[in-house]
Amino acid sequence: MMRLALLILPVLTWTSSMLAEDILWTTEFSKGTERWESKGDLVVEGNAIQVSGGLRYRGDARELSQDIRDLREFSVEFWFLPENLKQGGPARILTFSKNTSERNFTIGQEKDRLAVRLRTNKTDRNGMPGLLSSGERLRTEWTHGVFVYQAGGDSLLYLNGKLAGKQRFGDNLSKWDVSFPVLVGDEASGGRDWRGSLSDIRILDGAVNIDWVQERFEAGRDAEAAPTLTTEEQSRQDNERFFEEKVTTILTQRCLECHDSATDEGDLDLSRKLASHFEDGILIAGNAADSLLWESIESDEMPHKRDPLTPDEKAIIREWIDGGAAWTVDFIDPAIFSRPAKQIATQSRRLTRSEYAATIRDLFGVELSSEIEATLPPDVRTDGFSNTSYNLTVDLKHIEGYARIAELLAERLDSRAFAKRFSNRLDLTDKGMIPLIEKMGANILRGEMSGEEVALYRGISTSVASAGGDFEDAIATIVEAMVQSPRFLYRVEAVPRGSRPRAAGDFEVASRLSYTIWGSAPDAELLKLADEGRLNREDALRHQVSRMLKDPRAVKQSLVFASEWLHLDRLSFLEPDKKHFPDWKPELAEAMRRETLAYFEEVVWKRKRPLSALLDEPVTFVTPALAEHYGFPPVSGEGNQLVRVDLENRPERGGILTHGSILTIGGDEASMVTRGLFVLNDLLRGVIQDPPPCVDTTPVESKPGLTQRAVAMERVADKSCGGCHSKFEPLAYGLERFDGLGSFRIADAFGNQLRQDGEVLFPGDREPEPFHSVAELMELLAKSDRVRETITWKVVQFAMGRPLNARDAVHVRVIHEKAQEKGGTYEALIAALLESRLFRYSFPSTDSDSSP
Repeated sequence: MMRLALLILPVLTWTSSMLAEDILWTTEFSKGTERWESKGDLVVEGNAIQVSGGLRYRGDARELSQDIRDLREFSVEFWFLPENLKQGGPARILTFSKNTSERNFTIGQEKDRLAVRLRTNKTDRNGMPGLLSSGERLRTEWTHGVFVYQAGGDSLLYLNGKLAGKQRFGDNLSKWDVSFPVLVGDEASGGRDWRGSLSDIRILDGAVNIDWVQERFEAGRDAEAAPTLTTEEQSRQDNERFFEEKVTTILTQRCLECHDSATDEGDLDLSRKLASHFEDGILIAGNAADSLLWESIESDEMPHKRDPLTPDEKAIIREWIDGGAAWTVDFIDPAIFSRPAKQIATQSRRLTRSEYAATIRDLFGVELSSEIEATLPPDVRTDGFSNTSYNLTVDLKHIEGYARIAELLAERLDSRAFAKRFSNRLDLTDKGMIPLIEKMGANILRGEMSGEEVALYRGISTSVASAGGDFEDAIATIVEAMVQSPRFLYRVEAVPRGSRPRAAGDFEVASRLSYTIWGSAPDAELLKLADEGRLNREDALRHQVSRMLKDPRAVKQSLVFASEWLHLDRLSFLEPDKKHFPDWKPELAEAMRRETLAYFEEVVWKRKRPLSALLDEPVTFVTPALAEHYGFPPVSGEGNQLVRVDLENRPERGGILTHGSILTIGGDEASMVTRGLFVLNDLLRGVIQDPPPCVDTTPVESKPGLTQRAVAMERVADKSCGGCHSKFEPLAYGLERFDGLGSFRIADAFGNQLRQDGEVLFPGDREPEPFHSVAELMELLAKSDRVRETITWKVVQFAMGRPLNARDAVHVRVIHEKAQEKGGTYEALIAALLESRLFRYSFPSTDSDSSP
């Protein structure tokens, strides 16, 4: 394992898109030859073998070939020493092939050059035309070789750290025959034997770059022979992994409420790796029984005023301490570790109502949004969004609704005009219908159709014709059936076999792109590239993302994200107490929603500002009625028309936190609890547990001498409440001058003077940062790295359709950094996300239960 770990390190160092699981396969000669069947003598010398006669891989060559075939990029690294420079054919160093003329992939020696043959959609069965090294000639000495395949781009061959050749082999490996064996030193049929010495050959998932190649070459061949782990080292490594995957979640969920950097009850901070943990006997590595932490947990003294740890949780803590109490992270961020650190399998996702309506509109040119809204049940908000995949279930009301919408679509669709988009032959014969169904179905179902599917839909047209229907009737009925298919209602994804991620298929990428950027189906250009196998490659993705972000649908989809993130739909149910707010008009709620969406569009799309600028940009949009409600001077506008208002001279306004749409979260009393929780959860990515069942959560009303801030300060000062409330209620102190409906005032209805100063305690910090006004609070948040990171997490979560956990954190970090380098705008963030490994790959689950 140590040898593997050392090999991983350069990959992490030089190619940010590659992770620990990127080593797909290795010959493992240095461990012996049990995995290989030899036709001749096999001599092992240290970490190398002498090859004289072919070797056949005993393992599952079919599965290995399938794994490679599914990749968009892969790399092969090897050290070799030719016995002579007369070998040719080319002489096979490594080959995936049946015989001398049929292969998937071969690296061989052609006298004093290195040759590569690769079967793709553009090369023949023999992998020709192939690649022959140029420049420096081979010598009878140890040589470092690296081959890098990049779908649709230049595949590269390196020798001793220098580029020795490049060639475009093709767009995909779909023509690979996975029945071919894997061999070293010769073909299975003989006649192409290679003689020399080899160190381990490694195949990696992904394209390594020149820095990685040069680093590996300079490290030398001896770097290949890193020692295996001792029993003690293996135990320590297992304990470290156990801590990251199991213990961090328990500490986050059950301990950090009272024992993080801010609360620090009993001077115990379990959110950070501190020497005092071990010096003071809190943790005694290898000895849980005498560790103070274990004593408190075992006796149920911890957690205080919460349910004790379950037997399984206790067993995990004890096993961790007895195993060495490894602590591998400097800060246990609850936002990352509150969920188990497991890889969530790529999941098929039902279309949301808005996606379903947009898909029908864009595919068929038929607008059914109002009918869909009236017919289908609303999508339920879970984990902050209503597109969370595990909650997008289907019940009888959905089935009935889909049938009704399909019927309406068939009635309103111009069937002949729609069919003509795919074929000029519009008749009911096999020659006319089968090609039409194939093309039309690929468009509607977002991918190639199987023969069985084509036959099924052809059967529908035959039945219609038998019943006396014409061509238009047949097309309408086929469309009606297709839009009720799971392939239409769901974004279908194939979960990878085994435990390794795989590059997403081109049609899967087409849907991911279109639903992320547009919230709708792929267009003809995306489907054409997918059909040609040219979409899931960096240059094509980059071009398509740029093109799609220029489409007006990209703006609309970003507003869907904004509405979901800020939970603007709740404004439809806003009913303030008429006793407190006798002048309230229901249309103000809609005006507030439109204000925030117009502001988002102004900041993000028209001004191209960083997403963090949403917190303090000095502009807003109001209707005349909303301007009056806010106490603004009258604005010139008719009816419900939004009017832009500059806020340079109104320091108390500016940014989404000063919008009525957000401030109304506090309810009639402008509660510090709900406002503070919004800031903590949706801007700072903080985590707080629900209050214990025994706690009275009835809102406390203001009265003469008692403001909402004073109520909050009492809770914060209370020993039984302050541990939690101190983390979120002070975040709302600066908003005290805004009443429950977002109007700004200096005193409340009882004449109590209101303040706007306070402190922000960012998650992980020990000390809060002060502010003296609303404007300072907004500026503090807008400049916060934590806020920037949170917005990135929210966008990624919305795009992925699921909550994120520690397994995703490394991907999100790369996405965030790339976006910030390009200005931190929405477009930069979307581009970084859609070019990331998280987006371009499909992942298996590391747990039998793939739900969060």
